Amino acid sequence: MKMFVGLGNPGPKYAGNRHNIGFMALDSIAQDHGFAPWRGKFQGALSEGQLGHEKVLLLKPETFMNLSGQSVGEAMRFYKLTPNDIVVFHDELDLAPGKVRVKHGGGHAGHNGLRSLHAHIGPDYTRVRMGIGHPGNKNAVSSYVLRDFAKADEGWLDDVLRGCADGAPDLAEGDSGKFMNAVGRRVNPPRSSTSQPKPDTKSAPAPASPSKPDANAEPKETRSPLQRLMDKFS
Repeated sequence: MKMFVGLGNPGPKYAGNRHNIGFMALDSIAQDHGFAPWRGKFQGALSEGQLGHEKVLLLKPETFMNLSGQSVGEAMRFYKLTPNDIVVFHDELDLAPGKVRVKHGGGHAGHNGLRSLHAHIGPDYTRVRMGIGHPGNKNAVSSYVLRDFAKADEGWLDDVLRGCADGAPDLAEGDSGKFMNAVGRRVNPPRSSTSQPKPDTKSAPAPASPSKPDANAEPKETRSPLQRLMDKFS
């Protein structure tokens, strides 16, 4: 059994925030793979389903971001899971919008949700780092992550969320490479194989221009050989 955790803050006020991209990823997975309805448990919202050959729990902690570890630790102990069974989807300031990376273990890099997880379950879990970009000023980070995604973000955001849902079965079975390929096919779809290359106009020879008639040239003979022979005897 695996448990996918999405980080965010509960309630409609925060639903569209950049900080809630982890919640959005789990909602996309649940919808695309027919998971059970969400129910309140472990200080969060829980849903159960199947991804590939794995039974998977989806958990959205509702303790607010800074206390996410409380909810995850409680659920992990109840199901007798280890940190290696946990995959956490979260926003990542250090990645450009639309970029996604998978990482196992490591530090929390100042992310308060990850900091709480480290305190309750340790660092040995897998993270799906979902890029949201950086505001460019450290002092603006808090207000930036707690603002909704801009209208201009809708395209890449939809691609990323669909890609996460596409690759979720691979991630559940431990194949992060296939998961990343699934995200990549959404974010950077391959060019159509039916598209034809544009003609090379530089190397194509110029069409020949019609030649002008030569004034000194003999007129072309139009009579048949029989007519020419008869003319000799006329």
